[in-house]
Amino acid sequence: MKTYHLYLIRHGQTRGNEEGLYIGSTDLPLSEKGRAELERLMTERDYPKPEIVYTSPLERCVQTADLLFPERELVEVEDLREMDFGAFEGCKAVELAELESYKKWLKGGLDNAPPNGETLREVVTRCYSSIHSILLHMMQNDYSQAAVVTHSGIIMNICSCFGLPKRPALEYAAEPGTGFEVMTTARLWQQGGALEIVGAI
Repeated sequence: MKTYHLYLIRHGQTRGNEEGLYIGSTDLPLSEKGRAELERLMTERDYPKPEIVYTSPLERCVQTADLLFPERELVEVEDLREMDFGAFEGCKAVELAELESYKKWLKGGLDNAPPNGETLREVVTRCYSSIHSILLHMMQNDYSQAAVVTHSGIIMNICSCFGLPKRPALEYAAEPGTGFEVMTTARLWQQGGALEIVGAI
């Protein structure tokens, strides 16, 4: 049975990452430091050689995909975008620490959203939708290996919610330019919505 390999890779750093800001839906480009780090990683590591690249539509991901895989076709997948942090976008945790809305959000829960932001349930639903559409496109076009350039939160949710073996989400926190390889088959995904975690990239 044919297997499908996905290389889930986090985008390079932005100014917002460097400053410790919440920048889920904020569309920032790579910073000079972020681009330089990716260029260094490309000389130090053997990145996979996918047949196609799927990317979040946010600029930091598209730029990362262009840099890491310049010869590959890029397909933007809307559901790969990072969580929308609503009123917390562009803020530092220390600036929010005394807000009751922030304290409430930190307690967690699938339906506990930041003010005007997304719930975790909505993000997990998007994660499933994105992987499903990617795998369907791969099957239709006879691809077996694809890179998926997205965000740390999306990688954590994909791996912790659909990955086997089951592990806490924080174990799948990826540094810029790194991530995880997962694999599945049509039967494994269609019957169980499951991905096998192969290892770190």
